[in-house]
Amino acid sequence: MRRILLTLFVSLAAASFAPLHAQGAPPQTSAGEPYTIEYYYKCQWGHQQEFLALFLKNHWPLLKRIQSTGRIVSLKIESPAYHTTEDGRWDYRVTIVYKDSTVATTANPGEDAFIQQLWPDQETYKREEQRRFEILLAHWDLPVTDITPK
Repeated sequence: MRRILLTLFVSLAAASFAPLHAQGAPPQTSAGEPYTIEYYYKCQWGHQQEFLALFLKNHWPLLKRIQSTGRIVSLKIESPAYHTTEDGRWDYRVTIVYKDSTVATTANPGEDAFIQQLWPDQETYKREEQRRFEILLAHWDLPVTDITPK
């Protein structure tokens, strides 16, 4: 009897420490399916509009150009309507839906050429991009999975 109770106790204890499910969402998509990544930007306080102006001038046209090749399915820029605590604050979220996970995770072979075409004055472009990143406090990329039931 004592042995049975001990075996039962050990089994229950082991089960209580075993994970029931893996943390997080299931894999994002099947091969060849659209792949979504949210890009978050947190600016130095008071520099949000400067960051946005530089982003729209020097990065948005590049994203639109890449979209014209079919690598990007859709683009969206959002900002929060209300403020949050400083540690959770973000100023802009850019959501990009890529054609598939391969496209999302590999370099765009034409990007350097697009940059040269879109901004012939490379000195100004590089200076403004440097400034955009100087006023950036944090940036993170978050692949997301749509788990809405069909």
